[in-house]
Amino acid sequence: MLTINVALLLVVIVVWRLRRRTEARSRFDEKLTVVIVLALGVLIAPTAVGQGILNVLGQLATSVTHAGR
Repeated sequence: MLTINVALLLVVIVVWRLRRRTEARSRFDEKLTVVIVLALGVLIAPTAVGQGILNVLGQLATSVTHAGR
């Protein structure tokens, strides 16, 4: 039995959609890409990878905030 990781499948779809030329995208295509990326975020957030990304972004935001003072 073949098991497909839904998050990995969404990553492939997002990369494939973003590689297309900007001029070829309609508003519907852009909205669909946003919905797919949001779904990917919801799937990744509770995982260890998602927590790692959150920690890195939090540290980056803290560094930028402290550098601006």
